Amino acid sequence: MKTAPSRMPLIDALKAVASQLVMLHHIAIYGPLAAAGALHFPELSGWFAEYGRIAVQVFLVIGGFLAARSLSPDGRALADNPLPLIGRRYLRLVLPFLVAITFAVIASAIADQWMSDPAVPERASFGQWLAHALLLHGVLGADSLSAGVWYVAIDFQLFALFALLLWAGRRPLGVLAGVLGMALLSLFWFNRHAELDNWAIYFFGAYGLGAAAWWASTRGRLHIWLGVIATVGVAALVEDFRLRIALALVVALLLGFSRRSGLLERWPDNPLLAWLGRISYSVFLVHFPVLLLLNGLFSMGGSEGGMSVLVTLIATWVTCVWAGSLFHHWIEAPSARWRLPFRLPRPALPQRFSLRHQAARSAADRG
Repeated sequence: MKTAPSRMPLIDALKAVASQLVMLHHIAIYGPLAAAGALHFPELSGWFAEYGRIAVQVFLVIGGFLAARSLSPDGRALADNPLPLIGRRYLRLVLPFLVAITFAVIASAIADQWMSDPAVPERASFGQWLAHALLLHGVLGADSLSAGVWYVAIDFQLFALFALLLWAGRRPLGVLAGVLGMALLSLFWFNRHAELDNWAIYFFGAYGLGAAAWWASTRGRLHIWLGVIATVGVAALVEDFRLRIALALVVALLLGFSRRSGLLERWPDNPLLAWLGRISYSVFLVHFPVLLLLNGLFSMGGSEGGMSVLVTLIATWVTCVWAGSLFHHWIEAPSARWRLPFRLPRPALPQRFSLRHQAARSAADRG
């Protein structure tokens, strides 16, 4: 069996571009600096405000692609207890998330003294902080303490749902029926109802497209499997055109093709994109507190001339990236080494299935 590469430059590049677009979207919609940018650069500011947010779909597709690579690279069911995997994912997401949320609370308190703006969150309560810590803030309707934090909870829900579907599909075609069936339900039904956007089922269509792209790239006749994915995606768009789903489909097809062709592991060979991709989660987490503080400073004495606003916008962008780099080095990377202090027992499986799984795993190891 071929060992998967530790880094994939194309995924790093996609994450780099998507994280920057999401950050620029927030710069374009929050605070007095956003208002000044819209005044002097209405077309550019309007584009980021309208379209920058859909870059989140890139992360959803990549999430499904990497989850399939990690949990079920050959499309087999997950035989082990999924709870430790879900627990590790929770720790991986929530440890840096809580630090970033703490920064956001502090930054909000400071910015509230400098400016009066709807972008500044209300004073946080302990219950609100706890809802964020449990990644239940969207489900419980708690006011967000930072911009974009809904995505962290959705990422965790998607991974947990994916792992549970893999574990439940312990029969022939069970995995494909469970995961791809849920993806179809999402694409054709759940994703068309905005009131469901606090739940994984709303986003599972994009996540499932990513998983399907990985599985398609492991099989023969790639063009047929990618054709099936494209047909399903186009059918969903014909039923109800959504630009976010169109982007998810394009990214999924790109990942499936690039993995089989080898581009995934060697292109683009760009150190800047690799670095921005590596720190993308940190940039996503920490840019809003920085943005609040810089908006507060701008509101207290920034010149509103066109050139001055442009320089301030660029400085804000660079500062947010720099803060994300520091956060990655000091917070995210060290926290990734934390592990659960205990192991959950494996579920008892029927002997027939257990023997079949062992034989399949031995055959895979020999391959």
